[in-house]
Amino acid sequence: MINHFANSELDGIISTRYLQDVADRARQYLASGLSVHFSGPAGVGKTSLAILIARSLQRPYSVIYGNSDYTTSDLIGGNFGYRRKKKVDNFIHNVYTVEEDFQLKWFDKQLTTACREGHVLIYDEFSRTRPEINNICLSILAEGVLFLPSMESGNQYVKVHPAFRLIFTSNPQEYAGVHKTQVALDDRMVTIKLGQMDRETEIAIAVAHSGIDDRLAERIVDLVRDFRNGSDTPESCSVRTCIKIAKVFSGYSGGSLIPSKDVFLDLLLSDFRYGDLKREHCEPKVKALLGQYFQ
Repeated sequence: MINHFANSELDGIISTRYLQDVADRARQYLASGLSVHFSGPAGVGKTSLAILIARSLQRPYSVIYGNSDYTTSDLIGGNFGYRRKKKVDNFIHNVYTVEEDFQLKWFDKQLTTACREGHVLIYDEFSRTRPEINNICLSILAEGVLFLPSMESGNQYVKVHPAFRLIFTSNPQEYAGVHKTQVALDDRMVTIKLGQMDRETEIAIAVAHSGIDDRLAERIVDLVRDFRNGSDTPESCSVRTCIKIAKVFSGYSGGSLIPSKDVFLDLLLSDFRYGDLKREHCEPKVKALLGQYFQ
């Protein structure tokens, strides 16, 4: 069930046909000099996939996480340079001199470093940063230039390295804390919408994260998928839920013992988004499914 990418650049990374297809498309876009945007609900593997692809490009890579409190300097850097030094007289303890030096010098942050050095940058949950701050990306993607508010005459802009690549991820707009992305930025990236993974992929990931055997992973994944598909909120209980249950199983004598029903209820319903339902209304469905998969 666990496969590997045929491409040696991805050797050792778990894959399935689903992941292979998405990764191949994304790498094709990146090889063409375009930026890639993975969009989808929480738990569908956007960040993991972005890191997997960044690693395969065999370039240094880093990750920044969107934040509504960011300013432009948090992404690109700024002018800093204040130093204060106190010198005490060795013979008269209450006699001292203070030296102050104020000289601004530019210091890069991750986005600027990546542009200069040709690194791969993953901008995770970029839509949590306010749109006016993300405008700094427009000139990078359109003109290949990053403009800097530096006070040094020779450091007013950075010509983007030809190997620089940018991978975005984002949650749907209706999620809390997510800002609407400006059209100009949307137009400068290739968006790949990700939904829930297929069964084969969820099984492979559950096995990889827990060490349980394929047959047990199949039962866990089928349980979660049945519960998810029968709910009014199909984005609930992603592959993360499968991983949690698989890890707990692994802790029960390596998977030879079955956790109690209460454990299943905790794990399944902690990830379930109830909508208009209450937890107690979902418990009978979980117990029925447990009887089907884990008698």
